[in-house]
Amino acid sequence: MTVYFIGAGPGDPELITVKGQRLIRSCPVILYAGSLVPEAVLQGHNAEQVINTAELHLSEIIALLSQAHERGQDVARVHSGDPSLYGAIGEQIRELRALGIPFEIIPGVTATAACAALLESELTLPGIAQTVILTRYGTTSPMPEGEQLQDLARHRATMAIHLGVRQLPAIVAELLPHYGADCPIAVIHRASWPDQDWVLGTLADIETKVAAKGFRRTALILVGRVLDPGVFAESALYDSAHRHLYRPGND
Repeated sequence: MTVYFIGAGPGDPELITVKGQRLIRSCPVILYAGSLVPEAVLQGHNAEQVINTAELHLSEIIALLSQAHERGQDVARVHSGDPSLYGAIGEQIRELRALGIPFEIIPGVTATAACAALLESELTLPGIAQTVILTRYGTTSPMPEGEQLQDLARHRATMAIHLGVRQLPAIVAELLPHYGADCPIAVIHRASWPDQDWVLGTLADIETKVAAKGFRRTALILVGRVLDPGVFAESALYDSAHRHLYRPGND
């Protein structure tokens, strides 16, 4: 028996891995985070038990996993995006280890990747940005020392900010001294869902644009020069003068 923590992707039911889909269709028990995982992701399942855990506490979820373990039944524990990012699987894993219940993590497509695809952007461009920072805006729980937004902004890297659209004015104020008022920023609402929407602007005007859209939750903020890079250098990867293992030069 194994508990499989499956990343269901950002919302589009087709943005799930082949392995994740196979396990959902074969496991006799499914526990899914229904507040963020569309039921369409479960299409084709043959499970005996399907439970939406959106309203359950940790102890209730662990009890269900323990019961499946006692019955010798594999469990598809389905989370949104990639479960290793803000998936709240750490506390579940801690409990499973204490109980001696086997588990495996199945990666998924992140919301950041879905947003970049929607914006038709590469988040790492030569000479513009070679680092992507994934973070959130600390409100309900404090950020660890050195991870405040102003600390991360000093790097001027491409940044994806989760759970922050309600605090957009404060976020803009902290980013401005480091990125500049003309820096591109995008706010993407429910990327890859049927009702996806987004707005692209600069740190100078993004608040007005987001207010017009009315985004209040389930949105990701992307900021960085890569969103409107202008002229940038080409990668060495496809440079005819660049030699590597698969394209050796002629001596």
